[in-house]
Amino acid sequence: MTPIEGTVSNSSPVPSVRTAITATLSVCDWSKAVAFYKQAFMAAETYSVPGGGVCRLSVDGAEFWVAEESPPHQNFSPETLGGCSVRMLLIVADPAAVCARAVAAGAKLVQPVTDEHGWRIGRIADPAGHHWEIARPLH
Repeated sequence: MTPIEGTVSNSSPVPSVRTAITATLSVCDWSKAVAFYKQAFMAAETYSVPGGGVCRLSVDGAEFWVAEESPPHQNFSPETLGGCSVRMLLIVADPAAVCARAVAAGAKLVQPVTDEHGWRIGRIADPAGHHWEIARPLH
């Protein structure tokens, strides 16, 4: 048993939970951002907070969240910050095709897809300002 598995503080059993790390991307225009991710990455919406503003998306089982920025909660979009502090890495079978689809959907090409450091990799900036490296290992 690892330190984060076991029981909760009230000693009741914890249901089987897979440890994971996921990102929540803060955006200024939530509905526009969600539409972009659906078109560019073929993302499926798997959960949405009633009334909108926050949802979970899945790209072939790889999940991430998108939320309207909330300055009172110190959640700012790259547009507000003038840059982003996290780069997303999306691993797919055909990085060139996904980059091309993202650019067609409104992303800016930052670095074309090339083979380097054992990866086939390119980078785009989505319309909300988040940077995505689209890649796959070469071997």
